[in-house]
Amino acid sequence: MEEHVVLINENDEILGLMEKMQAHENGILHRAFSVFLFNEKGEMLLQKRSANKYHSPNQWTNAVCSHPRINETYLEGAQRRLQEELGLEAELSPKFHFIYKADVGQNLWEHELDHVFTGSFNGEVQLNPQEVSEVRSISMENLEKEMIEHPQNFTEWFKIILKEYKEHL
Repeated sequence: MEEHVVLINENDEILGLMEKMQAHENGILHRAFSVFLFNEKGEMLLQKRSANKYHSPNQWTNAVCSHPRINETYLEGAQRRLQEELGLEAELSPKFHFIYKADVGQNLWEHELDHVFTGSFNGEVQLNPQEVSEVRSISMENLEKEMIEHPQNFTEWFKIILKEYKEHL
């Protein structure tokens, strides 16, 4: 199934739809969301992107990041992707949104109005191997240290979003 993203202007007004790969090749602004999940110890859940992903394979990132569909809210999209990628449900709270543009390699760009959500989760996950190869939980202190020592192991957008997260929260 061909996937589309919702093209928007900087005021989040819909301009149309575009096939996802084409939007990423051309760096066109579109809707996105990111989910940060934390366990009872305050550790963040990270997912390692599947080796099958067309960009940023085998890199660590936040619990879920994706795109809402045309008739879907940002929150509905985030909850859908938690289920599709990790096989879990979590109550999510909207935190902030911002626009960013990142070069993700192979002449592809993420140019997104990203709505960031947080939630708590302490259960088991059921990974979709097409999307995620593994998950782990990590303290913010250890995450920051690891990102400094091995930045190549993390997605470009996660580095940007985490910085925004720390500034906003």
